Amino acid sequence: MQTRALVLLLAVLLLPGRVFAQSVGELSGRVLSAATGSVVAGAEVRVTGTVLRTLSDAEGRFRLTAIPVGVRTLEVRAIGFRPIVRPDVVIGTGRPATVEIRLEPLPVDLGEIVATPSAFRAPVDAPVSTQTLTAEEVRRSPGAQEDVIRAISLLPGVAVTSAARNDLIVRGGAPFENLFTVDGIPVANPNHFGSQGSSGGPTSLITIDFVEGAEFSAGGFGVAAGDRTGSATTVTLRDGNADRRSGQLNLSATGFSALAEGPLGEKTTFLASARRSYLDLLFQLAGLNFIPQYYDATVKLTHRASPRDRVSFLFIGATDRLSFNNDTEDNRFDNRRVPSINQDQYLSGITWQRAGERTGLVLTLGRTWTRYRTFQNDSLLQEIFRSRATEGETTLRGELSSLLGPVTLRTGAQLGYASALRYDANLPGELRTDADGTPRALAVDTSFTAWRGGTWVEAVRSAGPLSLTLGVRGDGWGTLSGTPIRVSPRASAALAVGEATSLTASVGRYTQGPSPVWLAGDPANGRTLRPIVADQVVLGVQRLLRPDLKLQVEGYAKAYRDYPARVFRPQAVLAPSGFEEVRTDIPFGLEPLVGAGRGRSIGVEAFLQKRLSAIPVYGLASVSVNRTTFEGLDGVERSGSYDTRLIANLVGGWRPNARWEVGARFRLATGAPTTPFTSEGRLDFTRYNAGDRLPTFHALDVRVDRRWSWRGTQLIGYIDIQNIYGRANVSQFEWNERLGRAEPNESIGVLPSIGLNLTF
Repeated sequence: MQTRALVLLLAVLLLPGRVFAQSVGELSGRVLSAATGSVVAGAEVRVTGTVLRTLSDAEGRFRLTAIPVGVRTLEVRAIGFRPIVRPDVVIGTGRPATVEIRLEPLPVDLGEIVATPSAFRAPVDAPVSTQTLTAEEVRRSPGAQEDVIRAISLLPGVAVTSAARNDLIVRGGAPFENLFTVDGIPVANPNHFGSQGSSGGPTSLITIDFVEGAEFSAGGFGVAAGDRTGSATTVTLRDGNADRRSGQLNLSATGFSALAEGPLGEKTTFLASARRSYLDLLFQLAGLNFIPQYYDATVKLTHRASPRDRVSFLFIGATDRLSFNNDTEDNRFDNRRVPSINQDQYLSGITWQRAGERTGLVLTLGRTWTRYRTFQNDSLLQEIFRSRATEGETTLRGELSSLLGPVTLRTGAQLGYASALRYDANLPGELRTDADGTPRALAVDTSFTAWRGGTWVEAVRSAGPLSLTLGVRGDGWGTLSGTPIRVSPRASAALAVGEATSLTASVGRYTQGPSPVWLAGDPANGRTLRPIVADQVVLGVQRLLRPDLKLQVEGYAKAYRDYPARVFRPQAVLAPSGFEEVRTDIPFGLEPLVGAGRGRSIGVEAFLQKRLSAIPVYGLASVSVNRTTFEGLDGVERSGSYDTRLIANLVGGWRPNARWEVGARFRLATGAPTTPFTSEGRLDFTRYNAGDRLPTFHALDVRVDRRWSWRGTQLIGYIDIQNIYGRANVSQFEWNERLGRAEPNESIGVLPSIGLNLTF
């Protein structure tokens, strides 16, 4: 069936271009100040390569019609702001395109002096270790399955636990160190089938057609982002189209979805979508014995009460189910190593933004909630592990930005309160042994409340070629003994060396409280755990080789202390990720923990990015060389669980015309360390991370897109082939009880997928 579908789609892709007549589309949007969110009137918006241009009105709005279909580039200029180039604006005959342009104010009033627009931030304005991705860059990335988090894995300093998952490993840190916010709402885990107590999963629950863009910081981020020591990812969702209603149907690499959007009156817009995966169908066709299935729905409403006031509401809900085919003895034997994860979750929030000429205020009230139902059986279908948990948190966050002459001052605060964290888990003693091998069975049924809070202040001063940022943040956690308070000072600087080059530096302290599930693993954990502390230094150089081509090189050093160390495994610190298979190790941190671990990570990264422009090619290349070590309670320094010494990514694409696009992605990463097994099939923690490293990972993905446009409708079809030369990459070693030996868990070989997108 899958082969026939691929042949059918290939035949469609090869239909001659004259089947559908070429046409034109529309574009509307707003131009705002990046500093305060205030409207920018009189900004010139031009479609490069055409004579089409317009000016933003008193509310910052603009509209252009009769734009030739295709992926276009905008050039935006306004007096007192840095001009920019906005690439990858998709113009079609279906849904009118919408964009929001944010311009950086110039440090001094340059009047009408002409500055060269660029597809990137000016080097002196670019935050340290930070990259941005447009929605179109995510969508067209080969092998990323139109997943915004999966696309981030191509950026420098980022690795993954396996090609099939979104567990981001950033500069050697564990996945639970990563912060994600969606429209200002902090999200503990933005994935379907998410790992409890961590931030990874197989696929994102964020619909790509809602995404305006994503900003990712691998380190050195400012004080507004807190309670994480690794990275910060900000996903911004677009507003619905204010001009007319439209719809969209998608058959993607992972599922089917429908989307609707448009105006609700003169000042309100809506976006709504529903999605169902067809992973269950693909897994059954592939003959796999475990079958995942998920649904999700997203709604966003935006009301512009006045040119200065904007109120938005967001809801994302999802449900995940994993079932098994246990018809044969072999299936039951294989399924004994797969935890069943049934999960329900939602995130919702309401945001008020008020923008003035010199000030900007953002208030967000958000709520996240997740219910986990996890179990694992043996080959006789007898339960050996069960966990039922509910985690929910309500957050209130506010930030005020003020322009005080040459200084931008930002102050803010955030308070989170979990009214009922519930945990009910059972794990037999033979699967939860202490350091002496003594069984320590777990039977816990508890609930508790928790709060955490943070406040910050940050000042940015730009004077000539130098930009300086100074900030301090304070955080507190009510779940830990003594309610500890941690102060995190941070500073960064950028020095322009000529018009196109800058030297950057950042130094700061980052702190993070424990995941709530860790507190359920032992009654003493609330007294013995402490907030994780990571001190980081980053030095770099960035150069714009062309307005559409950027080179960046950075070196970093990171020192951890008070990391959660494992009492039952004194050689190790806690580093959960993926499906926590209880036969391999204790899952989710359900064990005694002490905040006494230490760690170090150092590395060098190089990043070259070419954005789409008049030259119809794009791509990026990233190389990271690093080393990560940790010390557990025994005080011996060992390689970290995610010590991937070399990571390299190469992505390239060619768009010869408005109809065709071809892209490819090559990934390479040296293997992470492993822990050998004992002769009884248990992990031998006396040789923790001292076994053979996993084989080097490498894979080539290829994608071909074809577009058709006709009056009022647009169709996009694509073929995406992952691991095109069939490399059997190994994600871990598993113990085979029948053969009495360890075996590699190899990935599926060639994985073709198809997609169709119809907009009307």
